[in-house]
Amino acid sequence: MLYPNLLESNQVIYKTEELLEVASNRFKITIQVANRAKRRKYEDIDIIDDPRIKPVIRAILEMADEISQPEIISD
Repeated sequence: MLYPNLLESNQVIYKTEELLEVASNRFKITIQVANRAKRRKYEDIDIIDDPRIKPVIRAILEMADEISQPEIISD
């Protein structure tokens, strides 16, 4: 996975701010993060992931990476 080490809270806060800066609507981006976290939680039941990273944190990090590195989702 992209986040093998336990994350520092400053990194999560930075990524959250990064997401909020590019969002035109804070409510909408919050709902998108929540929906992705919920979807990942139920889709990845069979996949053993690092239990220290909660689904909502993983969703924030992934979405921030998708925004800052568009080549991740270009395919």
